Amino acid sequence: MTGPGHDDESLAELGYKPELKRTLGNFHTFAAGISYISILTGTFQLFYFGVAHGGPAYWWSWPMVFAGQLMVALCFCELAARYPVAGSIYNWAKQLGGPHIGWLGGWMMLTASMVSLAAVALAYQVTLPQISSWFQFIGDGTGKSAAANAVVLGTVLVAFTTLVNAFGVRLMARINSAGVAIELIAAVVLVLLLAAHIIRSPAALTETYGLGKGESLGYFGAFLTASLASAYVMYGFDTASSLGEESKDPARNAPRAILRALLASFLIGGLILLFALLAVPDLHARELSVDGLQYVVLATLGSAVGQMVLWCVVIAITVCELAVHTAAIRLAFAMARDNNLPASARLAKVSPRFQTPVLPAVIIGLVAIGVLVLNVNQPQIFSVITSIAIIMIYLAYVSVTLPMLVQRLRGKWTPVPGRFSLGAFGLPVNILAVLWGLGMSLNLAWPRAAVYNATGPQHWYLRWGAFLFIGVVAIGGFTYYWCVQRKKTGVLAMHAAIVPEGDAPGSSTTPTA
Repeated sequence: MTGPGHDDESLAELGYKPELKRTLGNFHTFAAGISYISILTGTFQLFYFGVAHGGPAYWWSWPMVFAGQLMVALCFCELAARYPVAGSIYNWAKQLGGPHIGWLGGWMMLTASMVSLAAVALAYQVTLPQISSWFQFIGDGTGKSAAANAVVLGTVLVAFTTLVNAFGVRLMARINSAGVAIELIAAVVLVLLLAAHIIRSPAALTETYGLGKGESLGYFGAFLTASLASAYVMYGFDTASSLGEESKDPARNAPRAILRALLASFLIGGLILLFALLAVPDLHARELSVDGLQYVVLATLGSAVGQMVLWCVVIAITVCELAVHTAAIRLAFAMARDNNLPASARLAKVSPRFQTPVLPAVIIGLVAIGVLVLNVNQPQIFSVITSIAIIMIYLAYVSVTLPMLVQRLRGKWTPVPGRFSLGAFGLPVNILAVLWGLGMSLNLAWPRAAVYNATGPQHWYLRWGAFLFIGVVAIGGFTYYWCVQRKKTGVLAMHAAIVPEGDAPGSSTTPTA
């Protein structure tokens, strides 16, 4: 049995009544996942970093990161089939590891999402002024004027995504789907155009620029640093499942959307990076490790075609921002519905007109703008915080895959019959997902000056920023939860499923220990 009735029954089994509007089809859920990953946004924003720290050989980090994230995505597919619910990471961690693990995973993901919203908004500054100087409202685009202008452009973008999300999921889905369609077409066209301008053989992918010489790990150390450029892009595919309460037949469609989003991003993004390295006029040009793909496109395809591509990048940034904001709102709603955030009753309130939680959209937008303002006078600190946000997302993923592995080892994990299942491959895939998540989190957090203190003066607290910031967020947040919010936890009565007593254990509205 499928259809809205069956979808609502699955929701009732988790203790919730249906409140959000089910309007999203197959392409909408796929678009949500792929727009969060955002092929053009990520590759154009981070290509320079990969080349600067790993040379052209950094390209091999793309398939490496894909292989690791595929293990995580496969685990998520099983969970999306079994628990098609809003705020997927939080609810999955809660179902697998208990309420405390669920809260910590949700808190890490929510904090990281708000910071990521600010980080993605900065991408406007990287692209719009290159299209026209008209977009450089403040100064000449250097030093503090560039940072201030980035905040202005970013604030406009955050305000836009706040309004769209406040007006309901249907408007968001239409804009997002249209933007994704344009992004995919533009990405494929860019692949073809770059392929037509190839001037060197794939042997160029072995070029390391001599990076890593004299270091203890040699080029491997340089490669691990450069791999951050790929790790910073290929995540967020779980957004396809976070809209489970607004999707049609999410138990079947969400797993497909997760895999399709990740596969499409890997294939198209990998080809863009590959052909860019093979087509750029001068592989040793300084601009390659400064301006990145923007330089490649303009130098290879000319200004006219290059500007058209850059406009498509602007669209990609916009829908990426929209997807990040949407996912953060669903996560906040899911946690508030369980009375797991301050002022939960207000945060979980669904607008009767737009059938979407409006207050979380506004608050998350304001927090993101506040984080953006930090970039004006403290760009290094902003860089540290945004890098750390990615680590927190990887750790939030581990808060799901690790409890899932424990469930498998205890023989308690049983996929839903007739839905997505890894079968006998479940255990090895789950083990690899956990090892990958922990390993990449450590790689991302490693106290490298190149990442956490790129320009002088050197400060130990910036180098160790990942451990310090995450420690403060995790320990501080969990202390608040344990001392205050834990005593109130329980599905709020206005959101609880209306079922006969005893039929749905998860629907209790009384606080849990």
